[in-house]
Amino acid sequence: MESPRLARDIMVEKLVTLPPDQDVFQSINSLLKHHITGAPVLDEERRYLGMFSEKCCMSVLTHMARRAAERGYRKVEPPLAQDFMATKLITLAPHTDVFDAIGYLLKHHVSGVPVTDGAHNFLGVFSEKTSMKVLVDAAYENMPTTEVGAFMNPDPGRLIDEQTDLLACAQIFLDTPYRRLCVLRDGKLVGQISRRDVLRSENVISSIVHDRRAALVADSADIAISETDQGPPHHGPFPSTAVHNFMDGKARTISEELDLLGIAQVFLTTPYRRLPVLADGKLRGQISRRDVLLATNNLIEIAPEPEKALLYLSSLNKLDETKFA
Repeated sequence: MESPRLARDIMVEKLVTLPPDQDVFQSINSLLKHHITGAPVLDEERRYLGMFSEKCCMSVLTHMARRAAERGYRKVEPPLAQDFMATKLITLAPHTDVFDAIGYLLKHHVSGVPVTDGAHNFLGVFSEKTSMKVLVDAAYENMPTTEVGAFMNPDPGRLIDEQTDLLACAQIFLDTPYRRLCVLRDGKLVGQISRRDVLRSENVISSIVHDRRAALVADSADIAISETDQGPPHHGPFPSTAVHNFMDGKARTISEELDLLGIAQVFLTTPYRRLPVLADGKLRGQISRRDVLLATNNLIEIAPEPEKALLYLSSLNKLDETKFA
């Protein structure tokens, strides 16, 4: 059996990065252009400074919207969920095997799928993050069941209706760790909205202010840019719209020596979906939740042989637990 992989073996080294002085709106466009949810911010010597993520983007947009409303700058009302939600959704049944579900996430390049019953009633979401619980539980316990229903997240905080407007969606994304909101009608799933859907909407920018940079620089603001809500918000006017003023400077990082299960535990216990890998303060690579699932899938062939997956994962808890700190 192959030894558990370390971060250095799993990490992706070819990354899109941002310079600290790049304009924040150019940085938002970079995320959209490269179809990524976040990018490390590095100085000229490749020293890691922080992470600029979709959640940071929500901070920018909600701040601009608030200032626009206060000053009467808004030109049009933001669209409602029913106007921009995705309606062609693939769902999972609660009795689906979790290893099949993980294989599905990987095959279709999605980070989460709603779980519904036979009548399309919403039950929860099975995602990359809940997959981390599958890996950790399988490593430490004899799982009593491998059905999706036992691992999905039913939190109602991600639920909205069709009349929720785009800016309200942005605020929910800012206040919660969720990357997608499920749109319900009478308890039944009718659509889904992602953070990226909010960023793609032209109405967000066009309806805000005539000078969006001035709105960020001129006024005092309380912008929470940390995904953990552990750090104090930025107070006072921003000196510029450079991305370093809006990045998450407290984002979790890891070393090259952390092993596969330790990485899964970090993802399970924090809101982050990517972890910069550092050595002497410099960026060496990055690991996403998806990278962990791919690495595990490659090692144990998750979908076709779930029994083998459980056997492999249960062997990981024999490792030195100091590696998981």
